[in-house]
Amino acid sequence: MIKNILAIDDSAAMRQILSATLTSAGYEVTVASDGNEGLEWALAERFDLVLTDQHMPKKNGLDLIVELRANHAYRATPILVLTTESGEPFKDAAREAGATGWVEKPVDPDLLTELVAALSEPQEQH
Repeated sequence: MIKNILAIDDSAAMRQILSATLTSAGYEVTVASDGNEGLEWALAERFDLVLTDQHMPKKNGLDLIVELRANHAYRATPILVLTTESGEPFKDAAREAGATGWVEKPVDPDLLTELVAALSEPQEQH
């Protein structure tokens, strides 16, 4: 069950959109302005979902994902990349880094809410 979300983006407007959208959907949201700050938050507190921008100063999204996946607490946590990139090379790199998926910008608030709700549902065992 997803309750506590970490949203990382270097754009103040994007952080505000993510926070407002997800808070109004009933989630607790913590925002960070770059990959380093996001990593600090993630190591200090346990989150059920991480949303990270790809292109940020100091540490990009894929580097952050690699570091989070190396931490036992985040091995199975859903991590979504927010990006303007849609090419297969980026998607391959995101998968290799350990991303659960990606959301193309501009982010549709309704789509984001539906995606988080879907990730929150128990996964069927096959």
